[in-house]
Amino acid sequence: MALNPQYEEIGKGFVTQYYALFDDSNQRASLANLYNAELSFMTFEGQQIQGAAKILEKLQSLSFQNINRVLTAVDSQPMFDGGVLINVLGRLQTDQDHPLDYTQTFVLKPMGTTFFVQHDIFRLNLHNMA
Repeated sequence: MALNPQYEEIGKGFVTQYYALFDDSNQRASLANLYNAELSFMTFEGQQIQGAAKILEKLQSLSFQNINRVLTAVDSQPMFDGGVLINVLGRLQTDQDHPLDYTQTFVLKPMGTTFFVQHDIFRLNLHNMA
């Protein structure tokens, strides 16, 4: 399979769709449709999770209701299997907490005429300053 020449548009479109669903607590459950039942992996703050059902379970366990998000950068690269690697740099505020910087990396894997999230890594950018 060749490099996908539309990787930038795919990356930006995916990020817009993903965060629109994630940031709306009433829509968050529909994120399960973006992951594969067995072939998707998520690392959330160091916790390893595999499969759409377990990933959804984790996402639904998050206690916050409101999210304010600012995206600083969305960088995408084409992959040799036709997939897209996406790295997001941003800042988010949940409920009344202080805003925090974060990074999130996605690997979109082609499946027919669409993609699924094969890898998803989320980490708040917190530094131990002790």
